[in-house]
Amino acid sequence: MKFALLVTAAPHQENAWHALAFCRAALARGHAIPRVFFYGDGVAHGNTLLLPPRDEADVARGWRELHESHAVELVVCIAAALKRGVMDADTARREDKTVANLAPGFLISGLGQLAEAMVEADRLVSFPG
Repeated sequence: MKFALLVTAAPHQENAWHALAFCRAALARGHAIPRVFFYGDGVAHGNTLLLPPRDEADVARGWRELHESHAVELVVCIAAALKRGVMDADTARREDKTVANLAPGFLISGLGQLAEAMVEADRLVSFPG
């Protein structure tokens, strides 16, 4: 089965962990997850400046590892990302900002990527905040 994921939970919320655990379990069982789309507060997963406390696991790192090991595309919504101060190098340059903070393995795109993932998937699974 092919799943598309929509994550609106922020990295510090429990549903963020549920989303990552779902991906790991589904992939381990041979299912496909070509794309995870982060929207709303979920775009914070793509912020490389996040620094969780040492006694907490790093969910954003978990997403990057999933991307590296299974080629899962990690897409943050551009409108939600800019609203929350998450941007890639091109956007930072264009907007005259001093730093880009999009984490490695993540890319910024529009809602069309979510629509495409939904059309191509057998199921959409949402993890709200």
